[in-house]
Amino acid sequence: MNVELLQYNPDCEKIVAAAAKLCYSSSEIDGILNGLDREKTISFIDRLMSLGHESPIEHIIFTFGIEGVSRSLLAQITRHRIASYSVKSQRYVNEGQFEYIIPKEIEADEKAKAIFVKAMEDDEKTYNELTAILQEKHYKAFLADGMDEKKAKTQAEKKAIEDARYVLPNACETKMIATFNARSLINFFHHRCCERAQWEIRDLACEMLRLVKEVCPTIFRVTGPRCVSGPCPEGKMSCGKMQEKRKIFLES
Repeated sequence: MNVELLQYNPDCEKIVAAAAKLCYSSSEIDGILNGLDREKTISFIDRLMSLGHESPIEHIIFTFGIEGVSRSLLAQITRHRIASYSVKSQRYVNEGQFEYIIPKEIEADEKAKAIFVKAMEDDEKTYNELTAILQEKHYKAFLADGMDEKKAKTQAEKKAIEDARYVLPNACETKMIATFNARSLINFFHHRCCERAQWEIRDLACEMLRLVKEVCPTIFRVTGPRCVSGPCPEGKMSCGKMQEKRKIFLES
């Protein structure tokens, strides 16, 4: 897995403090940033977070480049709908030699890993066979319709992999660019930094949190699973590690 923070708002915490300042004072827009030194910026943000007034942090956004993750993770992260995603398309990109993600528990067991790797190799072989059969069929049909050879070949491959991709596994590697505003990102961390989240998306969320803490330490200071700043919401399904998790996320 590789995660990079590609872009974020310059002076992101100052923007949030300015928005908060506007909410709680009669400041004019022309001078809204005046006087917002580091101390006052932190003060405004601390007040916002303590009041649960989170709408001002929607003004700042973070764009991540993510690769080396599975299509299984993709299905989970896109459930966080207040975000924007651009993902490598299996419809336009030939996956004839696809990379794949091996779950940690399978990686750690020699017998399980051997079975898993064989399944991936079989999937790749099946994908390539289907692609070849369908591509030849479509190529002939396009030529019969009067399409020139070069275009027919390109269009035949595209049409073939549209259907061949149905045999690709959840383990198939993908990459994406994802953009969140800070409020949506905190919600993402609440759910996906939790011990009950699946290991892969939890690893991703924790790395994303580490990156944003470097550029916005005040906003994300008390962020992570919900138990970091309050009671665990999981009830009987709690991992029972609340104190341990608070130590990890508050000191990181």
